[in-house]
Amino acid sequence: MDHFDSIVIGAGVVGLAIARALSRAGGSVLIVERGDRIGGETSSRNSEVIHAGLYYPAGSLKARLCVEGRDQLYTHLARRALPHRRCGKLIVATDPAQHLALHQVARAAAANGVALTMLSAAEAMALEPALHCTAALLSPQTGIFDSQAYMHSLLAEAEDGGATLALRTEAETAEVTPHGFRLTLRDRPSEERLPLSCTRLVNAAGHGAPGFAKALQGGPSAPQARMAKGSYFHLPGRAAFSRLIYPVPEPGGLGIHLTLDLHGAMRFGPDVEWLAPQDAPDLRVDPARRDRFAAAIARYWPGLPADALTPAFAGLRPKISGPDDPAADFRIDLPADHGIPGLAQLYGIESPGLTASLALAGHVVAGLA
Repeated sequence: MDHFDSIVIGAGVVGLAIARALSRAGGSVLIVERGDRIGGETSSRNSEVIHAGLYYPAGSLKARLCVEGRDQLYTHLARRALPHRRCGKLIVATDPAQHLALHQVARAAAANGVALTMLSAAEAMALEPALHCTAALLSPQTGIFDSQAYMHSLLAEAEDGGATLALRTEAETAEVTPHGFRLTLRDRPSEERLPLSCTRLVNAAGHGAPGFAKALQGGPSAPQARMAKGSYFHLPGRAAFSRLIYPVPEPGGLGIHLTLDLHGAMRFGPDVEWLAPQDAPDLRVDPARRDRFAAAIARYWPGLPADALTPAFAGLRPKISGPDDPAADFRIDLPADHGIPGLAQLYGIESPGLTASLALAGHVVAGLA
């Protein structure tokens, strides 16, 4: 039986960041990914936004790790000359009834140490002439970046530290042992089984994390997985805005917002579509959702060309709270929580998990030390 010091389940952005941190700390690391490429699920199906840390309750893991991770991410991208831009964003009210929600965002941001500027409608529309609003908040620390280039940099640095990546590989069985963990991996193309053991086991499987945890014999209890699909549309042609435009937050997400890619194209979404536990995820974008998107966008961009939106892609948020529940914080179960040495399990790592990935990795590795 082969032995690794650490096995990381999941080669999304958080799993890669953790593998990088573990390999830098010394010891052998294996990254196990059931897909045929890194970051092929949640990590590559999002807005590619570097979040400033505005919305999350003070003292929460989301708040702390987003702010820490944001600064670490900007440093990482700059030092490695990876594509990114600190473009800023506007959070906009389109009706005076939403001004209270803007002030609530401003208070939450201030509690997290994030500076925002309150703008009048005239001030906001002077910055973005195509915009319609009644008031806005300016977040100068928000940015955009190439998440694929970032994930490949994490993998390269993990491999430089001696980590090994196994694609198209699933953990078929896993159990807690007196000296760590024992797993059976299945190579999907060949159906070959490989028994392995490890001292540290990190469950960073994204929306598959609760399922893996429930299959871990001798492991602690796991939360119920909840799924929310988010669809995106895009608009070909030259961008009408130079900053990201966000409406005030809505239950389950941040509303249908306008983001830019690094080439200047405009992308809109995600919306929130809750899936039943028994539903097989369908990541096709339903063109019939376009009218709802257009109506939401027209509130802050009345000049949206008619029938111009084109389906782009969809992603899944790996949630652990449902549509009628308060939004859950990141849940990171470490040995201090469950009493099993060497085990880290990460649940509900949705937004701002991409921004927070380096800080999340540091939190996990410190908790396993």
